[in-house]
Amino acid sequence: MIRKLWSVLAVLVATGGAVVATSPAAQAAPCTGTSGVTVVVDFTALGGAVQTACAPGDPATGLAALTGAGFSYAFVPRQPGFVCRINALPNPCNGAPTTAYWSYWHGTPGGSWAYATSGASTHDPAPGSVEGWAFGAGTAPSVAP
Repeated sequence: MIRKLWSVLAVLVATGGAVVATSPAAQAAPCTGTSGVTVVVDFTALGGAVQTACAPGDPATGLAALTGAGFSYAFVPRQPGFVCRINALPNPCNGAPTTAYWSYWHGTPGGSWAYATSGASTHDPAPGSVEGWAFGAGTAPSVAP
Protein backbone atom coordinates (compact mmCIF):
# COMPACT_ATOMS: atom_id res chain seq x y z
CA MET A 1 0.00 0.00 0.00
CA ILE A 2 2.79 2.44 0.92
CA ARG A 3 4.60 1.62 -2.35
CA LYS A 4 1.45 2.45 -4.38
CA LEU A 5 1.01 5.71 -2.49
CA TRP A 6 4.62 6.71 -3.22
CA SER A 7 4.11 5.82 -6.90
CA VAL A 8 1.05 8.09 -7.09
CA LEU A 9 2.94 10.87 -5.32
CA ALA A 10 5.85 10.52 -7.77
CA VAL A 11 3.44 10.82 -10.74
CA LEU A 12 1.80 13.92 -9.25
CA VAL A 13 5.19 15.57 -8.70
CA ALA A 14 6.42 14.61 -12.19
CA THR A 15 3.29 16.01 -13.86
CA GLY A 16 3.17 19.22 -11.84
CA GLY A 17 0.13 18.00 -9.91
CA ALA A 18 -1.88 17.07 -13.01
CA VAL A 19 -4.04 13.98 -12.84
CA VAL A 20 -2.89 11.60 -15.55
CA ALA A 21 -4.75 8.49 -16.62
CA THR A 22 -2.71 5.86 -18.35
CA SER A 23 -4.09 3.33 -20.74
CA PRO A 24 -3.81 -0.35 -21.60
CA ALA A 25 -2.58 -1.49 -25.00
CA ALA A 26 -4.81 -0.10 -27.74
CA GLN A 27 -6.86 -2.12 -30.17
CA ALA A 28 -6.14 0.06 -33.20
CA ALA A 29 -9.37 -0.52 -35.09
CA PRO A 30 -13.02 0.37 -34.64
CA CYS A 31 -15.21 -2.02 -32.69
CA THR A 32 -17.34 -4.42 -34.66
CA GLY A 33 -21.07 -4.86 -34.23
CA THR A 34 -22.60 -3.73 -30.97
CA SER A 35 -19.71 -4.83 -28.77
CA GLY A 36 -17.47 -2.20 -27.24
CA VAL A 37 -17.24 1.54 -27.89
CA THR A 38 -15.23 2.94 -30.81
CA VAL A 39 -13.07 5.94 -29.88
CA VAL A 40 -11.88 8.44 -32.50
CA VAL A 41 -9.20 10.97 -31.51
CA ASP A 42 -8.34 13.68 -34.05
CA PHE A 43 -4.76 14.92 -33.58
CA THR A 44 -4.57 16.72 -36.98
CA ALA A 45 -4.59 20.25 -35.47
CA LEU A 46 -1.52 19.18 -33.48
CA GLY A 47 0.37 17.87 -36.51
CA GLY A 48 -0.75 14.27 -36.09
CA ALA A 49 -3.42 12.08 -37.60
CA VAL A 50 -6.82 10.70 -36.68
CA GLN A 51 -6.54 7.56 -34.55
CA THR A 52 -9.36 5.08 -34.07
CA ALA A 53 -9.44 2.28 -31.51
CA CYS A 54 -11.89 0.00 -29.73
CA ALA A 55 -12.68 0.12 -26.02
CA PRO A 56 -13.88 -3.44 -25.43
CA GLY A 57 -16.84 -4.30 -23.25
CA ASP A 58 -19.15 -1.67 -21.81
CA PRO A 59 -17.09 1.27 -20.50
CA ALA A 60 -18.92 3.11 -17.71
CA THR A 61 -17.86 6.61 -18.83
CA GLY A 62 -16.40 8.47 -21.79
CA LEU A 63 -13.08 8.66 -19.94
CA ALA A 64 -13.18 4.88 -19.36
CA ALA A 65 -13.80 4.42 -23.10
CA LEU A 66 -10.86 6.71 -23.89
CA THR A 67 -8.44 4.76 -21.69
CA GLY A 68 -10.00 1.43 -22.65
CA ALA A 69 -9.17 2.23 -26.28
CA GLY A 70 -5.54 2.79 -25.33
CA PHE A 71 -5.36 6.57 -24.99
CA SER A 72 -4.04 8.43 -21.96
CA TYR A 73 -5.31 11.78 -20.75
CA ALA A 74 -4.52 14.52 -18.24
CA PHE A 75 -6.78 17.17 -16.77
CA VAL A 76 -6.10 20.89 -16.83
CA PRO A 77 -4.11 21.56 -13.64
CA ARG A 78 -6.40 22.77 -10.85
CA GLN A 79 -9.47 22.02 -13.03
CA PRO A 80 -10.22 18.33 -12.48
CA GLY A 81 -12.55 16.93 -15.09
CA PHE A 82 -11.46 19.22 -17.92
CA VAL A 83 -9.25 17.22 -20.32
CA CYS A 84 -6.14 19.14 -21.30
CA ARG A 85 -3.99 16.49 -22.98
CA ILE A 86 -4.61 13.22 -24.79
CA ASN A 87 -1.55 11.04 -25.31
CA ALA A 88 0.51 13.92 -23.84
CA LEU A 89 -0.67 16.41 -26.50
CA PRO A 90 -0.57 19.35 -26.53
CA ASN A 91 2.63 19.57 -24.59
CA PRO A 92 2.66 21.52 -22.42
CA CYS A 93 -0.99 21.77 -21.47
CA ASN A 94 -2.19 25.12 -22.80
CA GLY A 95 -4.89 25.63 -20.17
CA ALA A 96 -7.57 24.87 -22.79
CA PRO A 97 -8.66 28.30 -24.09
CA THR A 98 -11.83 28.40 -26.21
CA THR A 99 -9.73 28.41 -29.40
CA ALA A 100 -7.66 25.31 -28.61
CA TYR A 101 -9.14 22.55 -26.45
CA TRP A 102 -10.18 18.89 -26.62
CA SER A 103 -13.85 18.89 -27.63
CA TYR A 104 -15.89 15.78 -26.88
CA TRP A 105 -18.40 14.23 -29.32
CA HIS A 106 -20.83 11.31 -29.62
CA GLY A 107 -21.95 9.44 -32.70
CA THR A 108 -23.29 6.23 -34.17
CA PRO A 109 -21.45 4.26 -36.85
CA GLY A 110 -22.24 5.79 -40.26
CA GLY A 111 -24.00 8.77 -38.63
CA SER A 112 -22.87 12.25 -37.74
CA TRP A 113 -21.21 13.79 -34.71
CA ALA A 114 -23.15 15.48 -31.89
CA TYR A 115 -21.30 17.82 -29.51
CA ALA A 116 -21.35 16.39 -26.00
CA THR A 117 -23.61 18.23 -23.58
CA SER A 118 -22.21 16.40 -20.56
CA GLY A 119 -18.67 15.69 -19.48
CA ALA A 120 -16.78 12.53 -20.35
CA SER A 121 -16.58 11.61 -16.66
CA THR A 122 -20.39 11.39 -16.41
CA HIS A 123 -21.47 10.21 -19.88
CA ASP A 124 -22.21 6.46 -20.18
CA PRO A 125 -21.56 5.48 -23.82
CA ALA A 126 -23.69 2.65 -25.18
CA PRO A 127 -21.98 -0.42 -26.61
CA GLY A 128 -21.81 -0.04 -30.40
CA SER A 129 -21.58 3.77 -30.19
CA VAL A 130 -18.69 6.06 -31.15
CA GLU A 131 -16.95 8.62 -28.92
CA GLY A 132 -14.95 11.40 -30.56
CA TRP A 133 -12.30 13.86 -29.43
CA ALA A 134 -10.87 16.67 -31.55
CA PHE A 135 -8.35 19.37 -30.68
CA GLY A 136 -9.18 22.88 -31.86
CA ALA A 137 -11.92 25.47 -31.47
CA GLY A 138 -14.76 23.01 -30.97
CA THR A 139 -14.95 21.38 -34.39
CA ALA A 140 -15.90 17.73 -34.75
CA PRO A 141 -13.36 15.04 -35.62
CA SER A 142 -12.48 15.18 -39.31
CA VAL A 143 -13.75 11.65 -39.98
CA ALA A 144 -17.31 10.38 -39.66
CA PRO A 145 -18.22 8.16 -36.71
